[in-house]
Amino acid sequence: MPISKAQKSSLSAFLKAQKSLTGHYLHLAIGLGLMAGFLLILQAYFLAQVINAVVFDKATLAEVAHWLWPMLLVFVVRALLAWASEQTAFRAAVNVKRKLRADLHQHLQALGPVYLSGERSGEMVNTLVDGIEALQDYYAKFLPTMSLVVLVPLAILIFIFPIDWISGLIMLGTAPLIPFFMIMIGKGTESLNKKQWRKLARMSAHFLDMIQGLTTLKLFNASRREADVIAHIADEYRRDTMSVLRVAFLSSLILEFLATLSIAMVAVTIGFRLFYGQMDFFYGFFVLLLAPEFYLPLRNMGTHYHARMEAIGAAEKMVEILDTPLPNLSEKSTTLNGLKETVELAISFNQVSFSYQEGRNALNDISFDIPANQRVALVGSSGAGKSTVSRLLLGFIQPQQGSILINQQPLSDIDPENWRHLIAWVPQNPHLFHGTIRENIALGMSNGNTKASNKAIKQAAQRAHADDFINTLPNGYDTLIGERGIGLSGGEIQRIALARAFLKDAPLVILDEATANLDSESEQAIQQSINELAKERSLLVIAHRLDTIKQADTIIVMDKGRIVEHGSHKTLSQASGVYASLLSNLDTTSSITTTSSIDGKAS
Repeated sequence: MPISKAQKSSLSAFLKAQKSLTGHYLHLAIGLGLMAGFLLILQAYFLAQVINAVVFDKATLAEVAHWLWPMLLVFVVRALLAWASEQTAFRAAVNVKRKLRADLHQHLQALGPVYLSGERSGEMVNTLVDGIEALQDYYAKFLPTMSLVVLVPLAILIFIFPIDWISGLIMLGTAPLIPFFMIMIGKGTESLNKKQWRKLARMSAHFLDMIQGLTTLKLFNASRREADVIAHIADEYRRDTMSVLRVAFLSSLILEFLATLSIAMVAVTIGFRLFYGQMDFFYGFFVLLLAPEFYLPLRNMGTHYHARMEAIGAAEKMVEILDTPLPNLSEKSTTLNGLKETVELAISFNQVSFSYQEGRNALNDISFDIPANQRVALVGSSGAGKSTVSRLLLGFIQPQQGSILINQQPLSDIDPENWRHLIAWVPQNPHLFHGTIRENIALGMSNGNTKASNKAIKQAAQRAHADDFINTLPNGYDTLIGERGIGLSGGEIQRIALARAFLKDAPLVILDEATANLDSESEQAIQQSINELAKERSLLVIAHRLDTIKQADTIIVMDKGRIVEHGSHKTLSQASGVYASLLSNLDTTSSITTTSSIDGKAS
């Protein structure tokens, strides 16, 4: 979908607003470039003096040495200034990239998993990596050139007009033609460039999805079909890239033609005046040397104008992310009373409601308690609102109505970072990162310190029943694993996640179907770990297995965002309610570690 004028204006304003992040480097780069421009004028003056003296005055090398040595010095200083200007401009761009990337990461972290679950990972990676890098030329080349395109030609005209007003008028009249045609051609390139960036984002997202699902594609013999799809998308992207380059090369051709034609006009007028003796050779040659340098910043602006268009295309997704409002947090943002001394947490949901979409409530006026040091299980069919409850407790989303109290203190008044120090979360699909087993367990430290003691890590693994299988690995706790736990089974991944929870030793543990999709042996080991974890802690279990449900102190049955039943397993199973109906779907004659699920889904 094309970007409207208002959107394009907002993107340009966004890019300009980041100029403040360049610090003093951008101004320094422009200043150095301007100094190089003045030295260029001085260099042309020295060269004109040398040529004039040699050609007309038959001067020897010794006689023009007093011009040659200063000219050599100007060459050296100009080279140093050009290098310094380029380096400072690059530093200015680095400052912007570093700060903007940090802002995007921080904003995405504040938006939380709920926002990210609706985005494609490949597109996000493309924005945070390639998109940020695409801004470099805008700040390192385009912005300095935009300043120099006015300052350097103006300085040259100041020297030219007093000695040759005719050439000055030609330059002044032809100079606007270059940016005019640049903008006219650039409009077509801009729309093509934005289209290319969107296609690159979609291609990145699709390619990452295919890589992550490669095992599934292989199982269903669909990998070759998807490879053909990727080849087709890549070919379309190639064609779009060539379209952009075609217009870009046309733009460069026209700019070079206009600049060459303008320089030729200056040269012809000077040539005729020299021929008829109306102009001194020194001044004519001096102006002729400056003419190409007058148009050079204008031609550079045309070249670097494409950097602006690329930056606008890359900034579109960044602005969308940064404009996404953060969850409403209380301005009080205090610490939990007695945070350091807190070892018990009592949690109360009071008439809490939440909806992801208007008119479709995920939770509807629910109230329940999680007493300190007790195990509460949430059960219900898929979409009943169980995961929404855990997201509210984790602070990923905020109640739209009602309140959540922690030891009689509103959760909205507690600083999120302090609150999360008191929570250990074990999701259904824990994420392990590329690194050693030791490093992955150490991520459970509540202060984020990955240098937990080896003794503490080993004790946490033992309590999670992970120590035995870790010791069988080639390098034990120092064994490298791949992203998402490649090289480990589902049960082993889950036990490492439980080891993180033991290492954190938080007073509240949230288990989001932690025993789902596991074989009976792994489930039994993990269930023993959960029983150990439940000692002297508040435990909220989004239940999936019968064993987890039966051992809960209180079972809360949810249906369509409401609490329809609550009580013990014995009480609810004897009643003819929703819970009893859910249990009837299970094979109650099987062992306690039945692989059937409470919501009727296959494990």
